[in-house]
Amino acid sequence: MSATPQPASPPEAAVSHLSTHLRLIGMAVLWGASWPWGRVIAQAMPPLAAASCRFLLASLILLAWLHRTGRLAALRGWTASRWAGMTLAAATGVHGYATCFMMGLQHVPAGKGALVVTMNPVITMLLAAWIFRERLNRVIGLGMALAAVGAVTVITRGEPWHVLDGRVGIGELLLLGCVVCWVGYTLIGRRVMAGVDALTTTGVTAALGAAMLLLTSLAVEGAAGWTTVLHGPANAWLCLVMLAVGSTAVAYAWYFDGVRTLGAGAASGYITLVPVFGVVFSALWLGEVVDASLLIGGTMAIAGTAVMNFGRR
Repeated sequence: MSATPQPASPPEAAVSHLSTHLRLIGMAVLWGASWPWGRVIAQAMPPLAAASCRFLLASLILLAWLHRTGRLAALRGWTASRWAGMTLAAATGVHGYATCFMMGLQHVPAGKGALVVTMNPVITMLLAAWIFRERLNRVIGLGMALAAVGAVTVITRGEPWHVLDGRVGIGELLLLGCVVCWVGYTLIGRRVMAGVDALTTTGVTAALGAAMLLLTSLAVEGAAGWTTVLHGPANAWLCLVMLAVGSTAVAYAWYFDGVRTLGAGAASGYITLVPVFGVVFSALWLGEVVDASLLIGGTMAIAGTAVMNFGRR
């Protein structure tokens, strides 16, 4: 008879958790780096063709991963309603978000974009409280207010009255479109993707979204858009590959590992670091200037997100 397996000793468990924490930091680095990478691509390639190319590459990796882990066969048993839910999720979380992301970065510096999307958890929590009757508390409310004021400060360059006189630019509006699409994706997931693991959801929605982006690109930009992508500069292609492999496949894998090992609350706390890395990398790699409104508003937005995560626990 074989010996009964013994639980990991505290030092071994600590080492295991340390590696998980390091991977979650790596996830935040890759997601933060996606903003300057996206900015480089947006300045060199047609946005829709580049976005579809990114998700075609990412979906190939993710679908191969699903096949290797035995999850791909389970898709045969999905109902029509589940496929419809996945298609709706892909339309918002992949097609809509990627379109606004790439087109927004044609007009807005990457560091600013990374800070604007700190509005994601604020709007998601407000709508979840309204639709799903999730409970809020004073700490979450304080974090929401702080993050919202910080994001508005960044969007309006420290002059929030510009929201009323229509002087907010098209780039800022497109980045707010990113927020709307991601919030929609999150809330749709609560309704239609129950019982499906996160890796399968990511792989399927990436593949469906890539197909939507491809069709949209061909309809709007035509074959010339893809010709421009294929003949794009080497630095833009490097950023495109890093977006597909690093910021999509690898970063999601590390995030899911963190959720499985530490829990969703602890893992999601690392997302607070994403805009920090986004601003730092944009300044270092692209030479973007961090002015007072970006610094003050960004600090408020990041602090607000951290307070919200603390309040949820």
